[in-house]
Amino acid sequence: MIAEIGAFALVLALVLSVLQTLASGLGRLRRARALAAVGEAAALGAFLGLGVSFAALVYLFVVSDFSVLNVAQNSHTAKPLMYRIGGAWGSHEGSMLLWCLALTGFGAVLAAYGQGLSASLKSAAVAVQGALGVVFLAYTAFASNPFVRLTEAPVEGRSLNPLLQDPALLLHPPFLYVGYVGLSVVFSLAVAALIEGRADAAWARWVRPWALAAWSALTVGIALGSFWAYYELGWGGWWFWDPVENASFMPWLIATALLHSAVVTERRGALPGWTIFLALAGFSFSMLGAFLVRSGVLTSVHAFAVDPTRGVLLLTILGVTAGAGFALFAWRAPAMHRGGVFAPVSRESALVLNNILLAAATATVLLGTLYPLIREAMAGEAISVGPPYFNLTFTPLMFLLLFLLPAGPLLAWKRGNAAGVARKLWPVLAAALACGLLALALIVPRHLFGAAGLALGAWLILGAGAEVAERIRLFRVPGAESLRRLGGLPRGAWGMTLAHAGLGVFVLGAVFETSWKAETAEVLQPGGRLSVAGYEIVLDEVRGVLGPNYEAERGRLRAFAPDGTLACSPTPERRAYDAGGQTTSEVAICSRGLSHLYVVLGERRQGADGAPAWLVTGYWNPWALLIFLGPGVMALGGAVSLSDRRLRLSAGRRAEGAAARPEPAPEPAP
Repeated sequence: MIAEIGAFALVLALVLSVLQTLASGLGRLRRARALAAVGEAAALGAFLGLGVSFAALVYLFVVSDFSVLNVAQNSHTAKPLMYRIGGAWGSHEGSMLLWCLALTGFGAVLAAYGQGLSASLKSAAVAVQGALGVVFLAYTAFASNPFVRLTEAPVEGRSLNPLLQDPALLLHPPFLYVGYVGLSVVFSLAVAALIEGRADAAWARWVRPWALAAWSALTVGIALGSFWAYYELGWGGWWFWDPVENASFMPWLIATALLHSAVVTERRGALPGWTIFLALAGFSFSMLGAFLVRSGVLTSVHAFAVDPTRGVLLLTILGVTAGAGFALFAWRAPAMHRGGVFAPVSRESALVLNNILLAAATATVLLGTLYPLIREAMAGEAISVGPPYFNLTFTPLMFLLLFLLPAGPLLAWKRGNAAGVARKLWPVLAAALACGLLALALIVPRHLFGAAGLALGAWLILGAGAEVAERIRLFRVPGAESLRRLGGLPRGAWGMTLAHAGLGVFVLGAVFETSWKAETAEVLQPGGRLSVAGYEIVLDEVRGVLGPNYEAERGRLRAFAPDGTLACSPTPERRAYDAGGQTTSEVAICSRGLSHLYVVLGERRQGADGAPAWLVTGYWNPWALLIFLGPGVMALGGAVSLSDRRLRLSAGRRAEGAAARPEPAPEPAP
């Protein structure tokens, strides 16, 4: 009965999304507020219907109802409760239901809190959001229904992929989907602006919080996925330019560009067409990511639920939805007001350059991700594009972007003073170069790339501090006045500072770990040892253990620091799951300050004397913690900015009024 309730609620949400689209669309055409109100009520109803449907699916997984095909294929009674709950979105069908829940949820928020938008613009946006809901709900209800019953229920299920039975994977998909689908509202607002023929400051003010929320969620989702790959796959790395990794990274890059472009549109009324283009592109890349993950057209360790047949349907949805949006853009964008002018040296120009570099970086990732498909389709030759391509194309673009980043916030709007900015940043540059030179002189082995990367990370962090110092006029006004200014800084400014500083923290960790990591692998018998980066790792024993739904070999090791003291006692495992017969590695990570000693227990081997032995791999990953701490600081910056009263959704009418006032005089050059 619960499955039937879930299926009914899913279809009901589809019907209400159709009503949302029609009522809101007609309400705009006829300027009928009553019809528009019906569409908004339908949006709320669709979200409630999806909430009931998703709750029903979670319940079916919790009670292990194997009469439901989706539960039988992705659950098992021996699984811990939290993984039975996570199984609800661990399959293709469940993940699409989660996608639809987020989509209708954002549509409900847009309908309930869109009073700051003009009536016609709001109705158009709600109608477009409803149309997106219709497309994805129809796909889920008719092609990926998670409530299909089996005629004969099995006694036991097949269980969820063991790699997904991990706490990080319980949180990773929800955050990622909130980021993906959060960009759907930006897409709807962009289409609505094209229909209305206007993208002004009030519209940009509405785009910013949605883009910022999606960007923050994507940041957390990508970081969680990277952290999961780091400690679950047992290969010692955190990013491999995998196609599915790229699928989530491309919307993040576009959302980053959109955030900066929307600021220009809001503050100066410039770049409205480009901001709309980025808004359309952001959700289009999200749909592309869903296609790449679910279709099986690209091989990836992250693509767990592949189905080529339904992949074609997802590709069709992508083509129709994105195609319609960009066709409307090609028709309407040329006639839109282009906004104010600005000098080549100004904050607007810096943000334009920021967008150009981010767009170019996204294009390189897109080409590297899709080129194997293009090559196979044209020449029938299967190839792969790996890290060397991305290191050669993506890294220089990002290096230039990050080098220019601290200067942008110090430039004045409309007309800036490059010499004045250089005077403010030369102490920061000197300190950053000193950090790089010290690393080059003191750290062995010496890496020029690593030293340059450390200088870049220091440049970003110190540059973020310099921007705060400029805002409070440090050393130019009395200390009490600087403290007063510091306390009065808006949260949006603090959020930007945290985001830029967090990026610098990530750069420090990524560069240090990449340049100075060490790896050693040895086949060890009990009592054997291996050395990595001065640490001595001794294998004491390997014994069998029983888990709730697996059997494992657990190694007991001791790791001694270079000074001979016991650093930690790692206990890596090699697990074999009864359901499905899959084997996974559970690594042991010893934290040493910001660095990690990372130990993997490999397969059983035969020693020289015929006794059992095991392949043990040790990694020394210096400053690896910063790789995951940096995105956390960046996401915190996004959350702090969202708490700024100027970015509240109810602030739209004030922005609209402000946009009608004459443009203020330009800021004086520093």
